[in-house]
Amino acid sequence: MRSVPQRLLCFIFLLSLSCKESSLPLKRLPENDINRVQAILQELDPLIKQKEQDKTMATLSFEEVYVRLDAKDREFLHQFQDLDPVKAGIKTQWHGIADGNVDLVQLDDQTITKSGKAEKLSPQFVSRKAFESYSRMMRAMKKDLGKSLLVESGYRSSAYQLYLFILYLKNHDYSILETAKWNALPGYSEHGDPNHQALDFMNEEGINGEDHPDDFAVLPEYKWLTEHAPKFGFFLSYPKNSEEGIAYEPWHWHYEENQDVKKQEAEK
Repeated sequence: MRSVPQRLLCFIFLLSLSCKESSLPLKRLPENDINRVQAILQELDPLIKQKEQDKTMATLSFEEVYVRLDAKDREFLHQFQDLDPVKAGIKTQWHGIADGNVDLVQLDDQTITKSGKAEKLSPQFVSRKAFESYSRMMRAMKKDLGKSLLVESGYRSSAYQLYLFILYLKNHDYSILETAKWNALPGYSEHGDPNHQALDFMNEEGINGEDHPDDFAVLPEYKWLTEHAPKFGFFLSYPKNSEEGIAYEPWHWHYEENQDVKKQEAEK
């Protein structure tokens, strides 16, 4: 009798879970679940390091993630995919599962300067149309301010989004409710939607505002964005007191192609 390949078993297992609803506690994971999260992250660490080395982290697939885990860990991790963001107080729209099979531009040569030392950013990917508009926008900003913004985070697959969600649980005392205010669940992230592509910006001195949003909000680059970004099809996704329930993110802007096209046509 021919044995069933591990990858096929993984696929069948995931298919069997697709209709189950998550039962994870939202306020704080119990200690046994916290230990399981830490064990899963440790198990995935070699894969993550390899993907980073190969510069393919943005297109991480669910298959690559789940095939490394045993059945119990797969079932536990899949519960995060099944979480209903509305139950967590988040009203972000569904953007679809991102598999990385889109036209992406790779950014390899981004460098910031901190305390007089140059530091190269990890490679990022941006959907081509969003990249073209971003490039035009940065040329305009450079002309006006003599400085520009870099892309700290661009396109992410849904599997990568899932990995980031469980990774950042520790930053919020393993509370799903708190983590969801800062990190979207798989399928609900603008970072995985090439037609609504989100870019997280960082200035040339390395200020991104994630720890202290107001640090980014007082930058002249941010003020310039608020005045000019819509001309290039970019819009602030999560202002203060956003209706979606997401925390204030002045560095997080998304691209809307239809708005950019209308602007370009009006200028002709």
